Amino acid sequence: MRAVDLIAKKRDGAALSRDEIRWLIASYANGTIPDYQMSAWAMAVVWRGMDDRETADLTMAMAESGDMLDLHDLVPLTVDKHSTGGVGDKTTLLLAPMIAAVGLPMAKMSGRGLGFSGGTVDKLESIPGLRTNLSAEEFRHALSTVGLVIAAQSGDLAPADKKLYALRDVTATVESIPLIAASVMSKKLAAGADCIILDVKYGSGAFMHTPEAARTLAQTMVAIGKHAGRRVAATISSMQQPLGFAIGNALEVREAIAALRGHGPDDLVELCLTLGTQLVRLTGLRDNDAAARSLLQEALTSGAAWQRFVQMIAHQGGDLRFIEEPELLPTAPVQLNLMAPQSGYVAAIDGQALGTVCNQLGGGRQRKDDRIDSRVGLVLYAKVGDAVNNDMPLVTIHAASIPDAERVIPQLRAAYQIASSPVAVPPLIEEIVR
Repeated sequence: MRAVDLIAKKRDGAALSRDEIRWLIASYANGTIPDYQMSAWAMAVVWRGMDDRETADLTMAMAESGDMLDLHDLVPLTVDKHSTGGVGDKTTLLLAPMIAAVGLPMAKMSGRGLGFSGGTVDKLESIPGLRTNLSAEEFRHALSTVGLVIAAQSGDLAPADKKLYALRDVTATVESIPLIAASVMSKKLAAGADCIILDVKYGSGAFMHTPEAARTLAQTMVAIGKHAGRRVAATISSMQQPLGFAIGNALEVREAIAALRGHGPDDLVELCLTLGTQLVRLTGLRDNDAAARSLLQEALTSGAAWQRFVQMIAHQGGDLRFIEEPELLPTAPVQLNLMAPQSGYVAAIDGQALGTVCNQLGGGRQRKDDRIDSRVGLVLYAKVGDAVNNDMPLVTIHAASIPDAERVIPQLRAAYQIASSPVAVPPLIEEIVR
């Protein structure tokens, strides 16, 4: 085979065979195919697309380019969850302990934040002592001992995806549904999960801006799971405003702890119950939504989910004082309130703008080697539909210095729209794709 022939074939709109895709990915991973040819092929995919079978074959080729984790010698079945990312999205910190508490082993590899979307690993690492860079032996031991492990993604999983994603990032070929879906699912399949729930977000604070785009991505990923013999479902959820009230690493850990202890934000808890319900049903542990949701609600209200979270933190080296007394977590030295500009109702919040502000405060990174400040971020007081007065704060800025806080005020003001009449609250869940 020759790369130029496969580039031309895809350029002309034809489907590549499974053998052609496997050869292409293997040759790129081992360096036989240069970046310039792979860039041309990726651009052809952007323009011409791929059908479900091609996308599934691409996913499996990337998954099989490195280690394929198999945990069935430890547990009969494993579950996983993936979110396409959003502002204030700390669902893993709440959902994973809930799932583990009902007896479903959760072995999760999570990423770090890049751009305006935060990363679960960064959030967890705001807990002093906690380790997320685990060896394969440590990862397996945590799963068998606690039934729950959240670790940084291994470089040995889907290395072809890692190489291709870096190339797409600099060649304007990121925004392709088949390439996005294959990238996400290759890592999930390589991590060995039997049942996977996907949280596909849309809105200003997400990478997919419309429900239609999110639906297409969700359907594509669920189809990949079916081709690969895994049980997969997806929710399409709104990121038209941040999830919960906290944005920033330590602030989001505090909010997740509050939810685990029974007093978290309604939207965060509701999303986790919805995601968890679908995951429980995928495993066959319960056969209807009401029974699955009741099981998860009991794990939350009884404290079983909280205890599983504590066990996970302890097993991965975290200092339990900081979760038992979350006020001890890293705290920004400056906390400045931004007042509502007028009385009325919050009509819209630009989630991406708030995520960008958090990054500018030092809470995120633009390059993977950037250091982050886990103390900084934002705490919201009003969400879309809430009434506000001009003598109440919209948001508290948590910053390393007063100049840092003052510098982001104009962007925060521009991120809010205040209406004079009541505004409907946008739906949290658009639909579920099974």
